[in-house]
Amino acid sequence: MQRRHFLTVISGLGLACATRAFAATPERVTIMQFAADGKPLGRVTLDKVDKDAEWKKRLSPLAYEVTRRQGTERAYSQPGYDRHEPGLYRCVCCDNALFDSATKYDSRTGWPSFWQPIAQENVREIEDRLFGMIRTEVRCTLCDAHLGHVFDDGPKPTGLRYCMNTVALRFVPKAK
Repeated sequence: MQRRHFLTVISGLGLACATRAFAATPERVTIMQFAADGKPLGRVTLDKVDKDAEWKKRLSPLAYEVTRRQGTERAYSQPGYDRHEPGLYRCVCCDNALFDSATKYDSRTGWPSFWQPIAQENVREIEDRLFGMIRTEVRCTLCDAHLGHVFDDGPKPTGLRYCMNTVALRFVPKAK
């Protein structure tokens, strides 16, 4: 019995070491970078960003809950949901460009809504089965921040509504 226990412990330690070694290798992702004026700078491949301790200190409790724990702000509760000036919407966690104000529209939902992302590779869409319904969650490709959801009830030309949490986005006015 002792030998079997010893082998179980040793194999468990080996698995733990292998898992740690695998986790130390950062995942690589490709995004489109954008200048402050909204012009594309080109595709780049970067290490996926993971700064949880920093985000916990830097973000508001609500922004942390939304972006890192898949929370949702209350509709109409955050300043800026109805902003209309020209600019870019960047990820509040990693500064990845996500949306251009040219694709923003008033969906009358109380959250910023866009009919397309600034570059498809900058967001990641995954099936969300939380709360007993099937939706499509939208995440930042670079840091995996939860941004909101996309629905198929938006305006032309895409027919999509990227319904985002205001606290997940940082608005940057377009440089002139």
